[in-house]
Amino acid sequence: MSEDLSTEIIEQIDSVILEASRPLIICDADGVLVEFMTAFEAYLEYRGCYFDWASFRLVGNVRRRADDEPIDAGEVRTILDDFYKEKTEDLEPLPGAATALSAMSDRAQIVVLSNIPPHAREGRARCLERHGMDYPVITNAGGKGPAVRRLSARADAPTVFIDDIPRNHTSVARAADHVTRIYFVADRRLAELFGPSEDSHHQAADWTQAHAIIERCFADRGF
Repeated sequence: MSEDLSTEIIEQIDSVILEASRPLIICDADGVLVEFMTAFEAYLEYRGCYFDWASFRLVGNVRRRADDEPIDAGEVRTILDDFYKEKTEDLEPLPGAATALSAMSDRAQIVVLSNIPPHAREGRARCLERHGMDYPVITNAGGKGPAVRRLSARADAPTVFIDDIPRNHTSVARAADHVTRIYFVADRRLAELFGPSEDSHHQAADWTQAHAIIERCFADRGF
């Protein structure tokens, strides 16, 4: 059902070289492979704002330091876009991410599926490569289910999806329920805001746990 995806996203997905016989890992980046919120909070401070942690929604929770008032949706979008233009390549890796993926890369193929602006795709790829995670990057928009469905349809082997946003697990559950879903939230503050993900199969707090879950998933399927 490609109508759920833009032509640009379809072209990105179809340009990735995949082997049908090898397991597939589809992995988010912000908050999963690289640290996001700490860097974004520092950038908000630079822009005279802060995040008040009332909820994860950016609109309403990004406030001006000067008067504690929330900035409007347009300003939030501008700041977020500027952040990705200026800071994408500077994000730091999460502990264990590169090691775990490298350990699995001999038998599994890895694709990074990230909800970032298209203009940040090359910067994201350079950032990940610099940190030992040189894998194809696809920039998505909205729920990740349609993209995961199209990617997983090209693999006749287990597919694992890793993400830190519950709604993305719901999207994948609806569009590609055969995919094993791992809810990975490295930032404890986000974990408390989000709570559990009802549409994921597993939960991991770090890459040691995530790695073990993926290895079990592959072994249980004979890979």
